[in-house]
Amino acid sequence: MRALLILIIVLGIALVVGDRVAVVMAQNEIGRKVAAEYGLPQRPSVVIGGFPFLTQAVDGKYHDIDVRVGDWTGQGLTVHDLDITMTDVAAPLSDLLHNRTANLVAGTATATGVVPYDTVRGFAPAGVESISYSPDGLRVTGSFSVEGISVPGTVVVTVAPTDNGIEVTPVSVQSAVGGPTISVAMLRNTLTFTVPLQKLPLGARLTAIQPATDGLHVTAVAHDVRFSDLP
Repeated sequence: MRALLILIIVLGIALVVGDRVAVVMAQNEIGRKVAAEYGLPQRPSVVIGGFPFLTQAVDGKYHDIDVRVGDWTGQGLTVHDLDITMTDVAAPLSDLLHNRTANLVAGTATATGVVPYDTVRGFAPAGVESISYSPDGLRVTGSFSVEGISVPGTVVVTVAPTDNGIEVTPVSVQSAVGGPTISVAMLRNTLTFTVPLQKLPLGARLTAIQPATDGLHVTAVAHDVRFSDLP
């Protein structure tokens, strides 16, 4: 009986070790593919959720796969802390273990990241000196052209995802002390601008933007993602 118990324990350990080896191989291959396709300086960290891995692999379906990219540069700007979560993933085990990820398909890919305010300011009109977060909204300070005259002030703006990227629109104005009163209508044309971040990797398009102290936290979503369609 003792020998049988030892045998069962040894087999159990072997299965766990084999499961972990297989998942690491699959994770490394997915990371290699993403790094190659997007010209990343280093392979992103990949975590295939669920345990054991091999039972998912035999079925060819995975609940979720997380890809932690870090910094990503595209469309003329850099996004920090880029993470991508793929859910309802289907991929044959033989393909993953033989360095073939073209057949990997995800029902949904959700990407999140942070666009720093310095990056946003790079696309702002001349005269914008700083962009910062405050409890009452996103604040833009600088000197703004009003009927040909440069007037200092602080403008509260909103941000929203559009087909062209992140649109920044003024909603209220606080004039400088002693300066002339500025109406929102006067600034709407000159201070409305777009940060051309239309989508994140895997074709995920922007769906939500949340200002925070460290920048704009963006969320993008793609459906029916196929690795064979990567650029």
